Amino acid sequence: MIKVTMLSTGEEVLHGDIQDTNSTWLSRLFFERGYALTKRSTAGDNRRVLREELLMLSLNSDILIVNGGLGPTGDDLSAEIAAEVSEQSLVLFPEWLDHMKSYFEARNLAMPQNNVKQAMLPEGAKILNNPIGTACGFKVEIHGCQCYFTPGVPREFKRMIEEVILPDIETNFTDVSSLACHRLYTMGGSESALEEKLNQVTLPQEYSLGFRSYLPFIEVKLFGPRGNEEAMYKLVEQLYMQVSDYTVSIDQPMLAQLSDKMQEQKKSLALAEQSTRGWLANWLFDDSEIYGLSGSSWVLSPKVSGKISTQDPLAAVLALASATKDKSATDLALATGSCQGNEFSVGLSTPEGEWAQKLKFSRQYAPEDQRMIIGTIAADMLLRYLSSKPVFGRYSSVTLEKQLYIPAHSL
Repeated sequence: MIKVTMLSTGEEVLHGDIQDTNSTWLSRLFFERGYALTKRSTAGDNRRVLREELLMLSLNSDILIVNGGLGPTGDDLSAEIAAEVSEQSLVLFPEWLDHMKSYFEARNLAMPQNNVKQAMLPEGAKILNNPIGTACGFKVEIHGCQCYFTPGVPREFKRMIEEVILPDIETNFTDVSSLACHRLYTMGGSESALEEKLNQVTLPQEYSLGFRSYLPFIEVKLFGPRGNEEAMYKLVEQLYMQVSDYTVSIDQPMLAQLSDKMQEQKKSLALAEQSTRGWLANWLFDDSEIYGLSGSSWVLSPKVSGKISTQDPLAAVLALASATKDKSATDLALATGSCQGNEFSVGLSTPEGEWAQKLKFSRQYAPEDQRMIIGTIAADMLLRYLSSKPVFGRYSSVTLEKQLYIPAHSL
């Protein structure tokens, strides 16, 4: 078994000032490509700790990814520690110095003298190109372990991994079986409830399930050997049949699925928001295709919202959705009504009719999480409508209070 480890560096990572998204991204990518990580470690900008951690990991790994510490400041120590542990001299690499000078000249900037530090690498290192930054990645062998040193900036890190490091690993470590992965994006069911349903499907020995939970979704991942897509798709279909009520999309996030449906059907959309305060528009319009198909978007202030807060919540949100569609001259309109206590309402207006539901949070959520859940439920109603599914879904995070559907001929 190939032992693959990762060392994340930096005080800001160690103390939680920034979220270490690089390690989670790398773990997922390497697992799917057959190089599952056996250990992840984090160390601050402390010479002794970094030296000990790098020594220990290099002695017990075949592949080590070191992330961060390649900048020009005094607390960027990765290259120096790599030279110490590998018992090599730290020397200037003129080719990288020239690269940095060109990088600054192209931007009409003078290169600060301290950037020269980024061209100082262990003598036996191999440069790993970074076309979009000044941090020089490098590869060096330490105690028989292939160590790859990478920049901490996520876009630089990911590009270096995908374009340089992973191809190099796949060339030098061929005795692995990469995995295929298919995903069911679900919403509304708890992880335990989903697992109970999915356990009704007997998986072959070489297949396994994984779960990734992030509010308000639970991502169900099916892993299996590459090369037998027919068997994989049959298993995905069986799993889907067990959790179809909760599945919003397969192999693409909900927003991408919603975008595809709107493009296919050429449906235009308008929004009116009370409880979500613009969260829904911000999320939906992050997709350029949805943005291009959208009409007006309104966020109602507390002053305006107060005028309709005394109305029946379902009637109010239906009236809001209908008026939004008419005034915007769009095919569809979504509205999020007021949120009073733990109760809220959402509505959808379409040419075929109008749907509204009043729901209640089943537990306490932070205000920003409430907005996310309300907005996603509204989007789920829209996606269900576009997918010819029942518009009202089931959600474990909320309790249904009341639903209302008015067909177009009754309006």
